[in-house]
Amino acid sequence: MFPIARPRRLRQHPQLRRMVQETVVTASDLIYPLFAVPGERVAVEVKSMPGVYQLSVDKIVEEAKEVYDLGIPAIILFGIPETKDTDATGAWHDCGIVQKAATAVKERVPDLIVIADTCLCEYTTHGHCGYLEVGDLEGRVLNDPTLELLKKTAVSQAKAGADIIAPSGMMDGFVQAIRIALDEAGFQDTPILSYAAKYASAYYGPFRDAADSSPQFGDRRTYQMDPANAKEALKEVELDIAEGADMLMVKPALAYMDIIWRVKEITNLPVAAYNVSGEYSMIKAAALNGWIDEKKVTLETLTSFKRAGADLILTYHAKDAVRWL
Repeated sequence: MFPIARPRRLRQHPQLRRMVQETVVTASDLIYPLFAVPGERVAVEVKSMPGVYQLSVDKIVEEAKEVYDLGIPAIILFGIPETKDTDATGAWHDCGIVQKAATAVKERVPDLIVIADTCLCEYTTHGHCGYLEVGDLEGRVLNDPTLELLKKTAVSQAKAGADIIAPSGMMDGFVQAIRIALDEAGFQDTPILSYAAKYASAYYGPFRDAADSSPQFGDRRTYQMDPANAKEALKEVELDIAEGADMLMVKPALAYMDIIWRVKEITNLPVAAYNVSGEYSMIKAAALNGWIDEKKVTLETLTSFKRAGADLILTYHAKDAVRWL
C-alpha cells in the first residue's frame, strides 16, 4: 500500500512555500502606462482612476525617472492633444504630444524603454480609431485609409525616440502596413507590440476618461472583437504573427485569461496582458471602501496573469506592485 500523499507538507513554512512557488511576478514583467497632456507642471488626477494622472511632458519625465528607479523597464505613452480633427493630426505630427513626451523621456532616462501607443481615437473629433464614412453614425471605420494614418503615426513616433510601436486600433493588415513603413523609414530594428486580441470591452470606461477618447456616437464593435469569441482571437493572432509582429497583446486581461492561455499555447512570441482601467478601478474602489486588501488582491491578480501565460503585464498598479513585491 502506498503512503498517503500529503501536499500540505510543502506548505508548512514560508521559506518552503517560496522555494516551490511556480509563478513569480517581478518588476521586469511590468509596463507602466502614462497619459501625456499639453502644458507645464500639469498633474490632474483621473477621477475614475485614483492614483493615475494626466501629466504634462515635464511631469512625465519625473514619473519616468521614478519608474526606472523602481526597476520597471518600460512605460507606454498615451496622448491627449490640445486640439482634435478628423485626420487625427495630433497622432502623427512630429510635434504631437506623444512625440514630445517620448523625446523628453529618452533624453533624460535613456535606458527606460518607451512604448508608443499607436492609435487615433484620442486625436479624432469623433473618438473613433480612424477615418469614418461621411455621415456614418455607426462607427464603421474605413480600413485602408486608416492604415495610411497609422503608418505616418508609427514612423513619427519612432523618429521621436519610441523604442517599441504598439498599434491598438484593430485594423485589418495594420501590423504589415506599419512594419513596411518602419522598414522603409530606416527603423528596421524597431519592434511592434501588436494589440492582437483587443476586445470591445466594458472594462475600458475609466481609460476613456483618462485619455478623453470616448466615441461621440456609435461604438467600436465594428473593429474591436466580440467578447464572446475565442477562436477569432487566435485567427487575429496568427495574422499578426504572419505580418511581422514581434510581441502580442491581449486586452483586457482579467476576464480574458483563457485567451492569454490560448495565445501562449500557439506562439513562442512574448505575450503581454493589459490589466485595463476598469480592472484597476474596481480594485481601487473596493480597497478605498475597506472591502478588500488592496496589496493582496493586486498581487494575486498580477500573479494570475503570469500563471495564465503572460510574459509582460501593462498595469496601472506597477509602481505599487514593485514596492510590495
